[in-house]
Amino acid sequence: MSGAVRWGVLGTAGIAARAFLPALREAGGGTAAVVAGRDLSRAEEYAARNGVARAVRGYEAVIEDPSIDAVYIPLPNALHAQWTIAALEAGKAVLCEKPLCLTAAEAGNVIEVARRSARPLWEAFVFPFHPQTARLRGLLAGGAIGELREIWSSFHFTMEGTEDIRLEAALGGGALYDVGCYPVRLAHLLFGGDAVAGHAVAVKGEAGVDIETAGVLEFDSGRLMMSCGFALPFTTYTRLVGTGGEIRLSNPFHPEPHDGLEVWRDGRLIDRHEPGEGTAFSWGIRHIHEVLRGEAEPRHTAADDSLGTARSLDMLR
Repeated sequence: MSGAVRWGVLGTAGIAARAFLPALREAGGGTAAVVAGRDLSRAEEYAARNGVARAVRGYEAVIEDPSIDAVYIPLPNALHAQWTIAALEAGKAVLCEKPLCLTAAEAGNVIEVARRSARPLWEAFVFPFHPQTARLRGLLAGGAIGELREIWSSFHFTMEGTEDIRLEAALGGGALYDVGCYPVRLAHLLFGGDAVAGHAVAVKGEAGVDIETAGVLEFDSGRLMMSCGFALPFTTYTRLVGTGGEIRLSNPFHPEPHDGLEVWRDGRLIDRHEPGEGTAFSWGIRHIHEVLRGEAEPRHTAADDSLGTARSLDMLR
C-alpha cells in the first residue's frame, strides 16, 4: 500500500486516548480515521476530543469499512478474541491490546486465523520495538553481565476507585492480565524460549479478580520472579541478574526520558544509558506502518510471540 495508513479504533477506551492516539501522531505515516462505540454520541464526543476524523456506531462498521487498513482493539480482555478474528478475516492488520486472549487455547485459535490472514496481527507489547530494548539485548549478547540467570520484575500501580472494567471477572479483569503480563513477555523475549513450569500466589478482591499476584516462571536457562498489582505505588523496576553482574531498569516497558538502564558489577555502577527518544507505542506503530507499506518484514507478531506468553499466564493463573 502507499500513502497514510488509515486506522480504526474499536471502542472509546482510555488507553487509546492516553497512549495509542498520541503515539500515532508521533509516529507519523498514519491517521486516526474512525472510532466506533456502542453509543454514537459518546463516540462522537471522544472523536472530537482526541482528533479522530469521525465516529460510528458499532464495531462492525469499522471492520466492514473498505477504507480502513488497520484496526486497534483496546476493548475489555474478554472481547479481544472475537473482534481480532473479525478484523483479520476482513483483511485488516490488527494491533490488539494485551493480553491477546484469556487462555492459551483461545490464543491458539486466534493465531491460527492470523497465520491464514492477508495482514499481520500484533499483540500490543510494544516495548520490543523501543531502542532501549535493542540496547538491552545488545548488552546481554555482548556479555555485559555474563549469562542471564534471573529476572526480577514488578509492575504495580494504585487503582483509584472500584468502578473499573479491570476489576470485572466477566470481562477478563485482574492484575495478572493487566500488568503482570509485561514481566512475562519480557522474560520470554530475553530467555528466548518457553517457560517449563510456573506457580503463583494471589490476593483476590471483592469482585473475584486478583488485585495482587506474585509468581515464578522457570525457563531452561533461568527464571522470572515477578509481582504485579493494583494496590501499591507505581513501579516497573526490573533487575536482570547474570553470572557476572546485573542490569537495572527503572522502566523496561514504557520508558520515559527520566528513566534509565544501568550496568552494575561487584556492587558498583559501571555504565548508564538513557532510553532514547520516542514512546514505545510510537516505535511499534512506526514499524507497523513500515510493514504495511512494504518497507519492512513484520517482527514480533502474535503468530511468533504470543502463544508462549499465553501459556505462561495459564501456568501462573
